[in-house]
Amino acid sequence: MAIPLMLYDNYARERRQFEPLVAGAVGLYTCGPTVYDHQHIGNFRTFLFEDLLKRVLEWNGYVVRHVMNITDVGHLTSDADTGEDKMEKGARRTGKTAWEIAQLYTESFIDDMARLNLETPSVLCRATDHIPEQIAFIADIEKNGFTYRTSDGIYFNTSLQPDYGFLARLDKAGLEAGKRVELGEKKSITDFALWKFSAPGEHRQMEWESPWGTGFPGWHIECSAMAQKYLGDFFDIHCGGEDHIPVHHTNEIAQTEARVGTRLANFWMHAYFLLSNDAKMAKSAGEFLRLQSLIDRGYDPLAYRYLCLTAHYRTQLNFTWDALDAAAKGLDRLRGGVFALGEAGANFGANFGELDAGYRERFTAEINDDLNLPRALALAWEVLRGDLAAGTKKATLLEFDRVFGLGLGAWAPKTESIPEPIAALAAARAAARQSRQWAEADRLRAEIQAAGWEMEDRVDGYALKRITVSSK
Repeated sequence: MAIPLMLYDNYARERRQFEPLVAGAVGLYTCGPTVYDHQHIGNFRTFLFEDLLKRVLEWNGYVVRHVMNITDVGHLTSDADTGEDKMEKGARRTGKTAWEIAQLYTESFIDDMARLNLETPSVLCRATDHIPEQIAFIADIEKNGFTYRTSDGIYFNTSLQPDYGFLARLDKAGLEAGKRVELGEKKSITDFALWKFSAPGEHRQMEWESPWGTGFPGWHIECSAMAQKYLGDFFDIHCGGEDHIPVHHTNEIAQTEARVGTRLANFWMHAYFLLSNDAKMAKSAGEFLRLQSLIDRGYDPLAYRYLCLTAHYRTQLNFTWDALDAAAKGLDRLRGGVFALGEAGANFGANFGELDAGYRERFTAEINDDLNLPRALALAWEVLRGDLAAGTKKATLLEFDRVFGLGLGAWAPKTESIPEPIAALAAARAAARQSRQWAEADRLRAEIQAAGWEMEDRVDGYALKRITVSSK
């Protein structure tokens, strides 16, 4: 009997059994980066969750059409339609044009995706390449009576939707009663911009003609328009970070309901924040950690992927250097253990490729339980340390890695030349141990460690490994 795939749907606020709208196929939309700067590792926790979701869907036999947007216009420094366009701000900070930084940071994002072994989306679409679709979307919303005009733009009238804010369970009356911001010409605190006008006498780097005047689209309209273009009026799953729930995704749903009468996606799924010192990691906080920051300190990017596997996507994960050190060591041990099982071939045994069906079923049960990757990872360790034949172990673990994405099958230990003085000290220590000269053996081991090397005693001899010191 097939194990059902259960996913937590934030719209329903419950775990639901996933069934695709079209047999065998899944439409998946994931909110991508705003490319005014490099993405930080907190952003990538969300992107990693979405990659794992996609891999679990594929594990279950579905063909996934994955659409991800690139926000390169319209995202203001405040989610409440105030402040400066983030792209214009990024251009001023770097001395480049908004178009140049969009290209620069899009390429940076794609490079980091590859470093983390994220599968490439089927469609990676830029907001600026879809201005006509966004204008057409707004025109339909206007035709259906859900808009009004102010001196600075075209706004969505949320009061005309009795169920506005259902995704976030917004208390609209409470928001209105407790508002602390100047509404300006907005009719309600929850109303939002569909199209913003360029200021009189201002020439923006990114602006377009529209039926309402020269300007640029609001942030939310791009996802509704591009999701509908590539996936249809109602598709399977829409994802993002937990911060998208109260504003961005709430407004995507409102726009789509106003245009075509659907909530856009059947499932709405969100990853929880990565915390640093128990606070949300964000670019607006000033200093933030890029993936390159980890690489510069000597970490393999996949150690961060491993770290994210150790926590469920619906729990906040507190980032510390100690936690990353532990993840790096865990990844090294897992890689080394899989590699030590041997290569395919005559010396590997007749069982190569015969994965263990029982463990595969247990693995499916874990990942189909709302992507419980921490338990799935624990199961992988159980396989590695268990009594299965080497070939069966390796075949089973490589099958699991279709979801983990750790590249276990391609990994091999780096061959590093050992300096002659270190090799001589190691040989002397091995001889001391053989002669039971324990004090001398301990002295030589300390000398080896002081020189930056670690000596691991094994049944068949010893191994030398350079000590990696994390920078904290």
